[in-house]
Amino acid sequence: MPSPTRYARCASPPGMPTTDAHKARGRTVMNPSAHVDTFARDHLPPPDQWPELRFDLPELDYPDRLNCADALLAGPAADRPVFHTPAGGTWTYGDLRARVDRIAHTLTRDLGIVPGNRVLLRGPTTPWLAACWLAVLKAGGVAVTVLAQQRPHELSTMCEIARVRHALCDIRALDDLTKAEIPGLRITAYGGDAPDDLLRRRTPEQPYPTVRTAADDVALIAFTSGTTGRPKGCMHFHRDVLAIADTFSHHVLRPHSDDVFTGSPPLGFTFGLGGLVVFPLRAGASALLLEQAGPRQLLPAIAEHRVSVLFTAPTAYRAMLGELDAYDTSSLRRCVSAGENLPAATWRAWHERTGLGIINGIGATELLHIFVSAADELIRPGTTGVPVPGWHARVQDENGEPVPDGEPGLLAVRGPVGCRYLADPRQREYVRGGWNLTGDTYVREPDGYLRYVARADDMIISAGYNIAGPEVEDALLRHPDVVEAAVVGRPDEARGQIVVAYAVLEEGAARDTEALRAFVRSELAPFKCPREIVLLDALPRTATGKLQRFRLRTAASGDEGDTLGDQQ
Repeated sequence: MPSPTRYARCASPPGMPTTDAHKARGRTVMNPSAHVDTFARDHLPPPDQWPELRFDLPELDYPDRLNCADALLAGPAADRPVFHTPAGGTWTYGDLRARVDRIAHTLTRDLGIVPGNRVLLRGPTTPWLAACWLAVLKAGGVAVTVLAQQRPHELSTMCEIARVRHALCDIRALDDLTKAEIPGLRITAYGGDAPDDLLRRRTPEQPYPTVRTAADDVALIAFTSGTTGRPKGCMHFHRDVLAIADTFSHHVLRPHSDDVFTGSPPLGFTFGLGGLVVFPLRAGASALLLEQAGPRQLLPAIAEHRVSVLFTAPTAYRAMLGELDAYDTSSLRRCVSAGENLPAATWRAWHERTGLGIINGIGATELLHIFVSAADELIRPGTTGVPVPGWHARVQDENGEPVPDGEPGLLAVRGPVGCRYLADPRQREYVRGGWNLTGDTYVREPDGYLRYVARADDMIISAGYNIAGPEVEDALLRHPDVVEAAVVGRPDEARGQIVVAYAVLEEGAARDTEALRAFVRSELAPFKCPREIVLLDALPRTATGKLQRFRLRTAASGDEGDTLGDQQ
């Protein structure tokens, strides 16, 4: 058995059992790992950079040996529905268990995957993608689920950071992964006709023996973009996957076993992974998994499949308002919003038309899911809510001191899940003094409600997507004609913000902004691409050469007209 690892946030008193330390702030040592490939645990942040962990609720007292996939699959009867598809197909829990076991057998027997190996998962939101995710975890692997939209350059960077050597990919999303030409990556397609397709291989018709992972073995690495543009890998444990269900879902969402979940976020976002897989399975409920889940697809899907729990962004709720009369949405009983701030006007308009109060929430990839929210009579439009049971939040200044109620400051959070970046120096920026700093400016009202003010950094939030301006800048700068580039967000009524890029070209280069946009689309996922590109002779800078990004934001909002240059 592998020896214990020394990572901990807080030491326990002499003689205190490990489980008691777990309930308090952390662990003296981590549990012996089941991972043969120890890369993930070896690259956790050092102990003094961990956030303080809190396990205040009885349901957060997990056993030392825990495989979250096994826990999610264990409960409901075999004939209970678990996944529905738009075409009308339904998987039962029995179907899912059998298919997860088949895939897990293939992973270990045919592909040689051992516990701790990172496995990239790529494809549209389907039951098969969810089954692959569960199978990787059941076999003791580390799931790295990415968006089907992400481009070769992005995929290559994430595989480099996480040292991914195996990938399971929907046959329809194979091209860009193949084009990435990632050294040493073994790609196995699923959903195709080839004899070596993941789903066509012969496997034993018997249950797969679940790997007895530690509760604090890494289960998944979720990537988020930072303001430098280089993705950050957020490492989450098996117990973390259950903790988000046992806090937000159990105490705020309060699902029923006969609920049908659906929503727009893909499984590559932890918002979607929780809302469409973890929460329904933890409650013994079912989910409608949609490959296309924009506002135009959501309303007919809700009506046809009698959806009762909806997860999407504020922009989608706004977009659906005009079409509500055309569809029967009477089956809805829970609507959840996250990904961007929910305006009070949107909440009120939705409530007036449907009688339902949208459950607003703020979450973060670093913390896996929602940690501030409110439901039912506790909802107060225009605020995010209060800390979810099991979580703590405060508003503080740059020095880590709480600010008085009513004054803006940085939102700081702690609870059973915390930020653990994969070998990334930005860990010190996100975790300070034991608190996770989300990068949001908030105000705490005297009665404890938390009200969103703005992002505290340069992250652009557009239709629920987090877009790092520097990442878009880097893509523009890879074009041979671009000398300088800067990207900002412009306020937009429908999407919250849109991406606007400013670029300086080589002398004599063709001033073709459509060609530039096409180039960026080839480098980045579509949602990151600029809606507009403005060509300038020079970017505004101070006398010391520092970019005056505030002038670009002002110009993008239209307050300075065309004083910076001609819009193309």
